[in-house]
Amino acid sequence: MQVLSVNTGAARPLRVAGGRKVLSAIGKSPVDGPVPVLALGLLGDEQADLSVHGGLDKAVYAYPAEHLAFWQKERRERGVSLFDEALPPGFLGENLTIEGLLETAVWVGDTLHFPACSLRVTAPREPCFKLTEVMGFPQAGKRMLQQACPGFYLSVVAPGTIQAGQSFTLEAGQRGLSIIDAFHAKRLKHLR
Repeated sequence: MQVLSVNTGAARPLRVAGGRKVLSAIGKSPVDGPVPVLALGLLGDEQADLSVHGGLDKAVYAYPAEHLAFWQKERRERGVSLFDEALPPGFLGENLTIEGLLETAVWVGDTLHFPACSLRVTAPREPCFKLTEVMGFPQAGKRMLQQACPGFYLSVVAPGTIQAGQSFTLEAGQRGLSIIDAFHAKRLKHLR
């Protein structure tokens, strides 16, 4: 399991349906070198809506790179992306673009150990209208629900630093609720 990219971003206006603008920090960009990991997330990263992102339980958002080909295909098939360009790291708003760990193998309470910090899995991401706007097609949230590819939030257990290229290990927690089961429970809530 490896960190492919560490991404941060500032809150800035995002144009949404109807032409109005909302504050969003979904646009993240890769950072070179070690990035400090603090109790509330990565140094230099912002969240615009603290009622759904950020805080102690959602300090860091990890997304498996294995899902990026799915999103690339979805965008191409809808004419959003005219060419078959790869999605850049941080495109889905993730702080960590990771490889080798899918949601099907992660449980709430598991801990990811990096060389200089540790992060605990807390919850799956829920798709929002900002994801839909960035993806460029109105069914993006629905497709995330159907495909069960939300990524997951992490709290900071041991602050330190993190950087692209680092390997990490997973320490199993109590294994009471998997990320996929938690995501499906949220999905059912949205379908009601």
